[in-house]
Amino acid sequence: MRVVLRPGAALTAVPDEAERLGLRRVLVVCGPRGEEAARGVADALGAACAGLHAEARMHVPVEVAERAVEVARDSGADGCVAVGGGSAIGLGKAIALRTGLPLLAVPSTYSGSEMTPVWGLTERGAKRTGRDPAVLPRAVVYDPELTLSLPVALSVTSGVNAIAHAAEALYAPDTSPLVSLTAEEGVRAMAGALTALAAAPRDLDARGRALYGAWLCGAALGATTMGLHHKLCHVLGGTFGLPHAETHTVVLPYALAYNAPAAPEAMAALGRALDADDVPGAVRDLAAGAGVPRSLAELGLAEADLAVAARMAVGQAYPNPREITEEGVLDVLRAAYEGDRPQLNSTIER
Repeated sequence: MRVVLRPGAALTAVPDEAERLGLRRVLVVCGPRGEEAARGVADALGAACAGLHAEARMHVPVEVAERAVEVARDSGADGCVAVGGGSAIGLGKAIALRTGLPLLAVPSTYSGSEMTPVWGLTERGAKRTGRDPAVLPRAVVYDPELTLSLPVALSVTSGVNAIAHAAEALYAPDTSPLVSLTAEEGVRAMAGALTALAAAPRDLDARGRALYGAWLCGAALGATTMGLHHKLCHVLGGTFGLPHAETHTVVLPYALAYNAPAAPEAMAALGRALDADDVPGAVRDLAAGAGVPRSLAELGLAEADLAVAARMAVGQAYPNPREITEEGVLDVLRAAYEGDRPQLNSTIER
C-alpha cells in the first residue's frame, strides 16, 4: 500500500495513483453527503472515471453492496475509488471483495478503517465481518482539506473510533512490539489533534495530525484481532441500527474499564498516550463539550434491548483479555446505557 498525506491530495494524487496502478476506468463511490467531494475527485480523474455511484449507506447493507457491484461490472470498471467516511470505504471494500478490483481510498473522516483488511456487511439485522487482503486499498490518499468542513462532533466521534482500534490492538492476543508502538503513537496523535481541532476547527495542521493518527490506529488494528469493544459495536450497529462512530465513542470507555484489570500493559500505554492515570475517564473526556451523545440511551437504544445485545455479543467466541460472560457484558452495556463516568475496577471477580 502507498499512503499520500498532504493538503490538496484528493485532486492531485488520486489521478497519479490510478495511473500508477494502470487503471483506465475507475468507479468513484461515496455516500449522499459526500457527493460534492467525490465529484471533485471524479472530475480530477477525467477520462479515467467510469462513473460516480453515491449510494453508500451506514453498516453496508448487503443489498446496497450488491447494487454497487452490479454498477461496477456494468460500467466496465477496472478499479474503484472510495471517497468519504466509513460507509463509503466499506462499500468500496465490498466491491473489491466481490470483484477483485483494486481499491483506492480517500477518507474524509478519522476512523482509520481504510488501513485494515477488514470488511463488514449487514444482512437481516446482523452485521458480519471478515478479513481478506483483497479489500485492503492499494493506495490511501489523505487530504486534510477534505476534512475541514467535518463538524467538530463528527470529527471527535470518528477520532475516538480510531482510538478504539488502537486500544484493542494493544491488548490483542496477536499484538507485537511494533503494533504496540504504532498504536500508542496513533492514540497520542489523535488525542492531541482532537483537542486542537475542537478549539480551532479550521486548523489545517490539526486536521492533518488527526489523519496521521487515523492512519496509525487503523494500521494497528489491521495487524491484530478485534475484541469485546468491536463486537459490541457491531451488534449495536448491525442489529439495532445505532450510528457507527457515535456508538464507538459511547461504548469505548466502559469496554476499557471492563478490560483494564486484565490488560495492565495496554492500559499503561494508553495512559502514556493520553497523559492520564484514568484511561477510561480520559477517553470519555475527549468528547466533553463537543455535543456528542454520552450514552446508549441518547443514541436511541431501548433499555429492553440491553439483554438481547448482551446475548448476541457472547454468542460466538472471539479473543478478549478478560473472560467474556453474559453478565459481564450486560454490566458494560448497562453502564454505557446510563452514561455515567466509568468505574475502573482494580481486580477481576472470580
